[in-house]
Amino acid sequence: MSAAGPAAGPAPRISVVVCVHTQDRWDDILAAVASVGDQSHPAHELLLIVDHHPALLARLREHFRGAHAGASASRAPTTPLRIMANSGPRGLSAGRNTGIAAAEGEIIAFLDDDAVAERDWLRHFAAAYADPAVMAVGGRTEPVWASGRRPLWFPEEFDWVVGCTYRGLPPGRVRVRNVLGGNASFRRAAFERVGGFAVGIGRGAGRRPLGGEETELCIRISRSLPDAVLLIDDRSVIHHRVPAGRERFGYFRSRAYAEGLSKAVVTRSVGARDGLSAERRYTTRVLPVGVLRGVRDALLRRPGGAGRAGAIVAGVAAAAAGYAWGTALSRGKPLRGTGVGEPADDGAPVAVPAREGAAA
Repeated sequence: MSAAGPAAGPAPRISVVVCVHTQDRWDDILAAVASVGDQSHPAHELLLIVDHHPALLARLREHFRGAHAGASASRAPTTPLRIMANSGPRGLSAGRNTGIAAAEGEIIAFLDDDAVAERDWLRHFAAAYADPAVMAVGGRTEPVWASGRRPLWFPEEFDWVVGCTYRGLPPGRVRVRNVLGGNASFRRAAFERVGGFAVGIGRGAGRRPLGGEETELCIRISRSLPDAVLLIDDRSVIHHRVPAGRERFGYFRSRAYAEGLSKAVVTRSVGARDGLSAERRYTTRVLPVGVLRGVRDALLRRPGGAGRAGAIVAGVAAAAAGYAWGTALSRGKPLRGTGVGEPADDGAPVAVPAREGAAA
């Protein structure tokens, strides 16, 4: 992209997809819906995808009764709302694929069901897509701790454990290998070219809190479209609630281990060179600095310094163990559900239908 950027064109239509799976997050879901309805760049539509939960589906339909979601009419125009069931297997990836297939916008954005978007969230996404080479844009996700503040031992370098932007990502609007799924957008043409999210990985696909589905998808996009630009714009901000259970060290260690398992699945699909390119920089540059910072704080008797240094070491060890075990388990087994039109293990297709007139 040039410094001045391409000439501005018509504002893109952005469809927002929010996947929901539990009534325990009812208030969070309503807050997420309201934040989408209050955008300075209005969403073209909001799709709530309910993951195999008939009671929640019925409750949402009863609550909204087909009305528009959003803030009060005096502050922003209402956003058309559609509520539908996940048409694929249980899990976040299949729910997102359901939303992609139903969406009408040229851009499809994803928001977690326990997050609230700032008012200019979509405006910054839309501005980035003025460049036709841009295929994906992510934003910054800030944690909202249930206890009211970050635990003293919890290192910012590991905020990805709770689905948030972590220390080590470059500031501003920058090119990246992959965006982070809870605060991300994609050009619909990218899905029509490479298919949707792989249903064998991602939240809800198994007992452990696996991830990595957006990494695998972004690598597929870059391989299929070598000139594609993937960005993070830290002005597109959402605030993500972190429940009390995720502020505990047990969850931290379990999630780090699960991330290692996820990386093993991703590298089986795309190879270690692409699958671990960003992680190498993170583990060799960002994390050692974090350990040293924690040790320094401990020596200066600042609260939490030793805990943060220890947590970084423990997190790396847990992720490495997960990666080693996942690699051993998957050796010799083909990864299914990542190619265009290739069925997942349960027969659910990954490919997203191209809209009429679109080049597949």
